[in-house]
Amino acid sequence: MNILIFIIILLVLVLVHEAGHFFTAKKFGIRVDEFGFGFPPKLFGKKYGETEYTFNALPLGGFVKIYGENPDEENTNGPDASRSFVNKPKWQQAIVLFAGIFSNFLLAWVLLSIGFMSGLPTSVGSEPKGFALKDVHLVVVSVSDKSPAQLSGLKSGDKIISIVSGVDSVSNINPDTLKSFIVSHPFEEIDIGYTRGKDVNIYTAKVSPKIEISDGKPMIGIAMDQIGTAKLPILQSFWEGMKLDWFITKGTVVGLYTLISQGVQGKGSLSDVSGPVGMVGIVGDAYKFGFIYLLSFAALISVNLAIINLIPFPALDGGRLLFLLIEKIKGSRMNPKFVNTANMIGFGILILLMIFVTYHDITKLF
Repeated sequence: MNILIFIIILLVLVLVHEAGHFFTAKKFGIRVDEFGFGFPPKLFGKKYGETEYTFNALPLGGFVKIYGENPDEENTNGPDASRSFVNKPKWQQAIVLFAGIFSNFLLAWVLLSIGFMSGLPTSVGSEPKGFALKDVHLVVVSVSDKSPAQLSGLKSGDKIISIVSGVDSVSNINPDTLKSFIVSHPFEEIDIGYTRGKDVNIYTAKVSPKIEISDGKPMIGIAMDQIGTAKLPILQSFWEGMKLDWFITKGTVVGLYTLISQGVQGKGSLSDVSGPVGMVGIVGDAYKFGFIYLLSFAALISVNLAIINLIPFPALDGGRLLFLLIEKIKGSRMNPKFVNTANMIGFGILILLMIFVTYHDITKLF
């Protein structure tokens, strides 16, 4: 079920991204030969007009085959050269390339806006002005590996309902009161009552804090936050959805920059990087917590897809935009053989990277 949901989300994101390229290319009179879901080998296809719509064996992406995007003698000087991408004005080419990226930002905005209309999980203090959060709970945001919390069965997304140790308990549950309770009960077993996802039953995790070597304080190994539900009117939802879309975009850019810079310095780690296999597990967790969580996750992936495609790397939209900028500056076209070879090598590197990350995902399962 998780795999099916992941494939559906991926296909929707790809459909939206490639539709951006497709419709703008059509708008400028550029011929589109193929609209493909997944990567070859081709399973089946159907041709409507001049475009063939295909479904391929590897459901990890998709593509639009635009006539003249990879320049050669035929599409540059052939009979249909006037409808070739490479022969269109630079500004039209740039719009076609950027349209897919913009479509993913737009999709994320729509999904987040729908989330606010339905009731979006929001951190206390981050709620829109004039709107009170409903159903506020202390929520486990993350759990450290091999920590007392993980060994007790606590997971990200669990709502903490009660905190008890012997005759002592916490009445006003929040991050500060839980931290104080843990510090005042070192090495004592603490019963943490929690609910998970859509399950209304209350479960108990028995946790024994341990001393953190770095600061000498007791800890159970969780990050937590008070989270409630923000349900807004339609117009306010679209406004707050746009703001959240921008906030996620900024956070994604910073995170990606940090990941790349640390990798260049030899300090990077793949522990926080997930490929298709890891994403299936995340989709499963989001699905357990409810449809809105799944919607938010899809919006997050849509923003990530847009940012990654903006990277000026061959085969990505950002790389093609970079080549277009170079051509504009130098006042002439780059060597088609160089451009096509660079894009082919870039595509190969991306595939190898995907295989490597997928292998790393699989090793983490064992």
